[in-house]
Amino acid sequence: MHDFCFTIPYGLVLVAGGIIGYAKKGSVASLGGGLGTGLVLILAGYLSLKAFEKRKNSYLALILETVCAAVLTWVMGQRYFQTSKIMPAGIVAVIREVEYYALMTAFYLYKIATGGNHIPTKAE
Repeated sequence: MHDFCFTIPYGLVLVAGGIIGYAKKGSVASLGGGLGTGLVLILAGYLSLKAFEKRKNSYLALILETVCAAVLTWVMGQRYFQTSKIMPAGIVAVIREVEYYALMTAFYLYKIATGGNHIPTKAE
């Protein structure tokens, strides 16, 4: 599986989440965080896709993806540990969110460790 297959939809989900957070709660932090991180991930996915089309890897894209996922894991984990007024359903939702970000971080680290996207040999 190629990283851009996950990264572009992941970025779109974050952009949508930022917009929804702003629309529902008026949270400028959600808007800035969601849009900022989402757009960086969409850009990284696009760079990776274009590099793949040229039969190359984009290590810059992999690094951007990994840093974004790691930062989101850290921020969401901190938010979970700092809030004490969450109902049990909220706790489950936050834990799931942290697990998702951690999973994306692990996926990007795996892609870096294995040398990026697998470039198939050209069929002649």
